[in-house]
Amino acid sequence: MKDPRQSVAEKPGKWNAKVDPRLSATLNRQRELLSSPLAATLEGNLAALGELYGESIDFIRQPLDLKGWGEATIVFIEGLCDSSEIERSVIAPLKESEPQQFAGGLADMVAAITISGISFVDTFDELADAVSKGNAVLLADREPRGAAMHVSKWSMRSIEEPEAETVVRGPREGFVETLRVNTSLLRRRLRTPALKLKEITLGRYTKTACVLAYIEGIAEPELVREFEIRLNRFEVDGFMDSAFLEEMIEDNPRSPFPQLQSTERPDVVCANLLDGRVALLTDGSPNALIAPATFFSMMQSPEDYYQRPLVATAIRWLRMLFSLITLFMPSIYVAVLSYHQEMIPTSLLLTISKSREQIPFPALVEALLMEITFEALREAGIRLPKQVGAAVSIVGALVIGQAAIAAGIVSSPMVMVVAITGVSSFLIPNYSLGIAIRLIRFPIMLCAGVLGLYGIVLAGLFVLVHLLALRSFGVPYMSPIAPLQASEWKDTLIRAPRYWMSDRPHFTGPYWNRRRFRFLRPPEGRE
Repeated sequence: MKDPRQSVAEKPGKWNAKVDPRLSATLNRQRELLSSPLAATLEGNLAALGELYGESIDFIRQPLDLKGWGEATIVFIEGLCDSSEIERSVIAPLKESEPQQFAGGLADMVAAITISGISFVDTFDELADAVSKGNAVLLADREPRGAAMHVSKWSMRSIEEPEAETVVRGPREGFVETLRVNTSLLRRRLRTPALKLKEITLGRYTKTACVLAYIEGIAEPELVREFEIRLNRFEVDGFMDSAFLEEMIEDNPRSPFPQLQSTERPDVVCANLLDGRVALLTDGSPNALIAPATFFSMMQSPEDYYQRPLVATAIRWLRMLFSLITLFMPSIYVAVLSYHQEMIPTSLLLTISKSREQIPFPALVEALLMEITFEALREAGIRLPKQVGAAVSIVGALVIGQAAIAAGIVSSPMVMVVAITGVSSFLIPNYSLGIAIRLIRFPIMLCAGVLGLYGIVLAGLFVLVHLLALRSFGVPYMSPIAPLQASEWKDTLIRAPRYWMSDRPHFTGPYWNRRRFRFLRPPEGRE
């Protein structure tokens, strides 16, 4: 069976048979123009640019008359450039210069411009890429190249705390949609030339800049090489967020469990880079992807490392417990109530039986109705505006639950079970992992309704086998539990003191696995 991620060119010819010949001719003409070098005349270059950009109202052509030397034109995208900087540092110096100063052509013009960041473009593809990045390009008559001037400026969101990863104690900074701002946040925390940032451009039309971040000497070279290979093995028209890349480069895209960790926090990315992992930043997205990722790394919160070790360990155990409650509690309730009533104490069984006297549905249908309703309310609360979203999700759940009990559709114990399950799901720190756990509890409920506790055991084994078979860039998803690596349990089920965690996580091979941590002198009162 072929990989569904194969390119369109590998699929049957019926896809290409439906292409409009006029559209195909337009695409071929665009590709021909982009691959051709700049013309030696200004008129030829402007004609080609007019054919490329057509009637785009934001593509600006600013003509210049250089006092008898000849004509020149500045082209740029309105909204991506600083117009005042172009006027002050480009147009004004050129107009104030004497014609004889431009005897050397474009090179002398560049010398008169008071902008430090200037590069030359030789083809229309390079020119289009430059103006799309916010540069202004100077084109002169009798010059077969242009000068790209770095005058980019556009509106951006201010740095603020990520709403999905809030902490009580810790940094309040989060990534934004501007790539250079995000890389600067990493450089502020990792002030070493060993931090390497490799840029990769993806997308035929979007030309999205992606940055692969790792620490040389800590990250395994094989891991970095594998990340680059996966990024370069596909070609797409474009993408709007890093979630597209996550789906294309993960080991098993059919699994509901995420195999790359997504975060908006620079401190989380830096901590993972120091552990030997690799991060991917995408222009236009505030989410960074971290690989390799394991189940236990996504069950950890940034605040675990800003609290006392004993407190962080207790919270981790509480998080694990309530994750199991989220996954199995509705199923256990359905199984016990449908097949194993002897497991319930007599007094509790009488109370449940009394509450279910007028309920027309079996326990399985009752659980599915309430769980689906609760998930719908949760999704509605996310999509609605913030001012009304929380009120709708909370008040809606209370009103609907009370109305369902009064109408005799569901029993009060079932409402309580669904409420506890819903609250438990909020303890999972990773949103993608939380969605996966909430999703798979529905088939587990179906197994419980058909086979009882035996169905829960079979479904649980199936989920466990699937987790054991998953890999994240070759790293077992359930490590360090399976395969067993007892030395790494210090930062898995518990959060040991920092001076105990002298080893970095083991991934695909031994590579500088010792952290630098030692006391330069004994604490007071110790020898």
